[in-house]
Amino acid sequence: MSLTTDRLARFARHIVLPEVGGTGQVALSDAHVVLVGCGGIGSPSLQYLAAAGIGRLTLVDDDVIDISNLQRQTIYTPSDVGRPKAETAAEWVRRFDLGLKVEPVIARMGTINAHEILSGADLVLDGCDNFATRLLVSDTCVELGIPLTSAAIGRFQGQVANFAGHLPDQACYRCFVGDAFDAVDCDTCAADGVLGAMVGMVGTFAAMQAMRVLLAGHAAFGEPQFGTLHLIDGMAPSMRPLKIAKDPACKACG
Repeated sequence: MSLTTDRLARFARHIVLPEVGGTGQVALSDAHVVLVGCGGIGSPSLQYLAAAGIGRLTLVDDDVIDISNLQRQTIYTPSDVGRPKAETAAEWVRRFDLGLKVEPVIARMGTINAHEILSGADLVLDGCDNFATRLLVSDTCVELGIPLTSAAIGRFQGQVANFAGHLPDQACYRCFVGDAFDAVDCDTCAADGVLGAMVGMVGTFAAMQAMRVLLAGHAAFGEPQFGTLHLIDGMAPSMRPLKIAKDPACKACG
C-alpha cells in the first residue's frame, strides 16, 4: 500500500528517521498485530502500537475494568468501570485513529480458540497475567509460525523479549520458563503491588521491540533480537540483556 497525504503528515516524524523511513512506515501500516491482554502492559503497548500506525489490531481480553486498574491502565477512565476491556480498548483505538482496523475479542485464550484468534497475525504481543495463557500463546505461535513479543512485570522487575521458536535456531518462550509454570496460579499485582509508571515503561518498550520485528527486512531498525531477554530493574534503574538458548528437549519447538 502507499500512504495518503494525511497519513504522510501524521507519521512524518517516523518517516524522517532513516532507520524507519517511508518503506518502514508502510510496513507498519500493512501489519496485523494481536495483543493478548488489554491490562497494565497491554494498555501502554496499545497506545504506541496505534500511534505507530499498525494497520490492523486484534485485542484479546475477557476481563472487565475495575477501579483499581486506573492506576496503570491508562486508556480507561472511571466511566469505563465494569465494561469489557477489549471492547473499551477498541473504542479508544477508533477515537485515536480512524485509519486503523481494530477488532475486540472478549474471550479467554484456550486450546479451542487459540489458533482461530492468532491465525493471520504478523506478530503477537503477549502481556497477559498468567503462565498458562503465556505458554499457550507461545506454543500456538510456534505452530503457526508467528513471531512473539512477550512482556511481563512483577513489582519493580520487567521482562521483555522477542521469540521466534518456529525458526530452527531460535528459542521459544517455553525454552525460557520450561513446563513448571503450565498453570493458572501465579503472583498477581493485587497481592504484590505494582508501580504504574513501571508498567508503562515495560509496555512501551514491548511496543518498540514489536516494531523491530515488523520492520525486519524493511528498515534499518528492523533487528528483531530474537531470543534476547531484556531484564528491566526499576529500582536501580537498569536494563541488561540475557540470551535464551533453544532447548533441544522443548516440547513446543525442540
